[in-house]
Amino acid sequence: MMKMSFEEWKPFAAMVVIDFAFAVVNILLKKVLQDGMNPSVLITYRLAVSCVFLAPIAFFWERNGRPKLTLKILCYLFLSALLGSSLTQYFYLLGIQDTSATFACAFINMVPVVTFIMALPFRLETVNIKCNGGRAKILGTLVCIGGALLLTMYKGEPLFNYSRSEPETARHMVSAQRNNRERWTTGVIALIVGTLLWSSWFLLQSKIGKKYPCQYSSTAIMTFFGAIQSAVLSLSTTQKLSMWVLKGNMQILTVLFSGAVGSGMCFVGLSWCVKKKGPVFTASFSPLVQTMAAMIEIPFLHEPLHLGSLMGSILVMVGLYILLWGKSMETLNQNQETVTKLYQEDGEIMGQEPQTQRIIVSKD
Repeated sequence: MMKMSFEEWKPFAAMVVIDFAFAVVNILLKKVLQDGMNPSVLITYRLAVSCVFLAPIAFFWERNGRPKLTLKILCYLFLSALLGSSLTQYFYLLGIQDTSATFACAFINMVPVVTFIMALPFRLETVNIKCNGGRAKILGTLVCIGGALLLTMYKGEPLFNYSRSEPETARHMVSAQRNNRERWTTGVIALIVGTLLWSSWFLLQSKIGKKYPCQYSSTAIMTFFGAIQSAVLSLSTTQKLSMWVLKGNMQILTVLFSGAVGSGMCFVGLSWCVKKKGPVFTASFSPLVQTMAAMIEIPFLHEPLHLGSLMGSILVMVGLYILLWGKSMETLNQNQETVTKLYQEDGEIMGQEPQTQRIIVSKD
């Protein structure tokens, strides 16, 4: 019983660790982007490091149980690289540049809801309104949407004031936003596209996990394709060779950590969680990234915490809990129904055995 309980908690623990790593990666990305690093170059280096890091692990760890790599699986992995690596990260970083990190995190919080809605037509998720689990999933989805809208529409007063010149800085930020409304609109569109792509990746990964159940190998191939796609995108948008030169230890550390951990081990963990618990369960932990990032940024980097961000984050977390509770209730009900059917089948078999014995005796 303890072993079963531990196995059930493994995906939860894995997602918490993955989201903490993603929070650290987002803070590092924010820093190097503010220093002027090109987003496409950053993505290319990040995915290349991930591929080099995972390739030997995949070769030795999965060499005995690796299925045949067909052309169809390669096409799936190439599409997975577009949806989960190159294009998603490009639009997300473009959105950060043209809006703000907090605003971008609000869109990431919408990933579980979008994934849940997109999974319904493909029957990867079901909703039974007659049971409490199904109603809880709907309620959790609506609460998550409300929290994300609150994060986006309401900023509120800062709860902590680490700088005396913050009001003046805030006035400059408001003035800059008024002068760059076109860039803000572009950033919003980029974040919407990135959210749709990221949600689509979870659905695609659930299918790849069944056809090619090797997390290390599939992630290594995916990051290889993603690095090539990002390099082509970088060379097509700008021709400056100087942008490929890493400047300072911070950029080197960001590329190595985000590549080996963020696009390497974290994607392996995501693929494993999608295989074990499904796309909606895995996507439902996305809001934790913003919460964990705030826990690091506020005390150590002295980033301001606003009332709207706090209230919206609480709503998102409550909605996440309700959604996961509803999903666990549906899973429990399905398991109980399966056990009941097995008992009924066993009872029918046991009821038929005495009759068979009497027939045999009468023949003798």
